[in-house]
Amino acid sequence: MASSSSGSQDVQPSPPSSNGSIGGSLAPPPTIAVSDKPADDSSKLKLFLGILRKFIGVTDIASARFSLPAQLLEPTPNLEYWNYLDRPETFISIGDPDDGLGRMLALLRFWFTKDLKYVKGKPCKPYNSALGEFFRCTWEVEDPALDSSQRPISATEKSDAEPARKTFKVSYLTEQTSHHPPVSAFYVDCPEKGITARGFDQLSVKFTGTSLRVTPGAHNLGIFVTLSKRDNEEYQLTHPVAHLGGILRGTLNITVADTCYLTCPKTRLKVILHYQEEGWLGRTQNKVVGVIFNYDPDNDTKTKVKEVPEKDIIARIEGNWQDTLYYTLASSNEKQLLIDLNPLFPVAKHVPPEEDQLPTESRRFWHEVTTAILAREYGKATAVKQQLEERQREKAAARQANKEDWQPRFFTPAATRLGRPDLSDEGVRALKGLHHDDYRLETRPENGVLK
Repeated sequence: MASSSSGSQDVQPSPPSSNGSIGGSLAPPPTIAVSDKPADDSSKLKLFLGILRKFIGVTDIASARFSLPAQLLEPTPNLEYWNYLDRPETFISIGDPDDGLGRMLALLRFWFTKDLKYVKGKPCKPYNSALGEFFRCTWEVEDPALDSSQRPISATEKSDAEPARKTFKVSYLTEQTSHHPPVSAFYVDCPEKGITARGFDQLSVKFTGTSLRVTPGAHNLGIFVTLSKRDNEEYQLTHPVAHLGGILRGTLNITVADTCYLTCPKTRLKVILHYQEEGWLGRTQNKVVGVIFNYDPDNDTKTKVKEVPEKDIIARIEGNWQDTLYYTLASSNEKQLLIDLNPLFPVAKHVPPEEDQLPTESRRFWHEVTTAILAREYGKATAVKQQLEERQREKAAARQANKEDWQPRFFTPAATRLGRPDLSDEGVRALKGLHHDDYRLETRPENGVLK
């Protein structure tokens, strides 16, 4: 699971900063001495649990400043790991159906596939993002074939005689726009399909003693999807609370027991999804139930499935969010397949060649740390990581001394309470460049983590 924090000893949450960015204390955080001896999963969990125990009662671990040793990290930048396009074909298909219900069902297919990494893989902790760090990539996506119910046909259902379909490019740009609290902005664009998505990523994390409780931060109001070819319909998708459990047993797992909402004021359709609690004796069920119904955007008061009148319900949703999901139309008792996750795995992304990446671009910025971790040189990886973190503190101290406000490069402003980040002029150019495989960007050493 991606997180906005890392860990050490005797750490207290840092206060807000006055240096212009949404900052924090400039004092270096404590760290843990490490060796180059490879750690197995059991010893990693013991070390991780020992760190977490020091944070019992801390309101938000994500806002605390602490530095995990390298052997506990996944060799992946946070900005690269933390995206919602594990199956980009479901994203570009949202606007295809001609009716509002069809588009909401397509949105649900995107919703249940956007985080396949958690379904198919194990939770992990990527690198913390540095202020001004950014990541960009693209996907080449075949236009999904649809069956008679406008459901995408999976790879296992395709015919060998099926002709080649048109491909579409999906471009993704994200930047760390605040360091304390950790906030990043993202923007997804597929111009040919007329669909975009944007939002702020920010987590609040609390250790309960047996699990990590992960909730959206104040700036994280969900994912906002806009369909320009459907009269600029906007959909808001809110995130549920999740728990990272199994820490004491040594078998990490993600569970969800909360309610989330998908809304579209223009079509006046809303979805309530209720992720159910664990089953008897703590057995994880991963069950979800929900309804699609007509609602009044000016009087949006329904927050639970049981509160929705039968006359307003258009369809019901049920299934296992790690397996197979179904929907049933209110006018029928026939259960229909919404999506089967079993044959699906995260799709590979295309990243600019290293020679075209800027020093503040995620893979290049963390290159030495990644190389050391992959070589199991954990002492070296931790030392390089600490050097990068120290450089950040020096830049923050200089800004504070000069009373300078830090500004993002690709987004403006750094964060808003509206949840919808806007691209700056440079962000528009960078995204346009991705569409045309033009990765050239001007190096701006004053605008980030490097001197």
